Amino acid sequence: MNSIDYRRTPEALSRLTDAQFRVTQEDGTEPAFRNEHWNNHEPGIYVDVVSGQPLFSSVDKYDSGTGWPSFTKPIDPDAVTTKKDWKLILPRTEVRSSGADSHLGHVFPDGPRDAGGLRYCMNSAALRFVPAASLEAEGYGAYRHLFTTENQEHTS
Repeated sequence: MNSIDYRRTPEALSRLTDAQFRVTQEDGTEPAFRNEHWNNHEPGIYVDVVSGQPLFSSVDKYDSGTGWPSFTKPIDPDAVTTKKDWKLILPRTEVRSSGADSHLGHVFPDGPRDAGGLRYCMNSAALRFVPAASLEAEGYGAYRHLFTTENQEHTS
């Protein structure tokens, strides 16, 4: 949607907290129910904490009961990439940001069926929340249309 180059830079990495670095750069996972965004119900978008790339919208966020922020789809299909993760006994599908290649979490086929059936289970430490009221000021005005009166009725 934007012509901005969302990528990982040494400066961006130097600004990360230890938890953000562990999750995004070392493929870590934060504790369920003890993370910043799992219970956030405010309208806005979630961007890559490393590059600022828009990744998910509160319009597509739902309470999966897992203790991590969960979404039915990315804000743009090209915002994320996936690959098989064999770190546990069963393979999982890892989700990474397409710009900075930040580890975000995993996608599972147990999401709401009426919204496509996927659950993008993300780590809060990989995301920065931009409230809908701040989209213009923070350079994300192109996403303001997601928060019309009609769409806000569907946010969780």
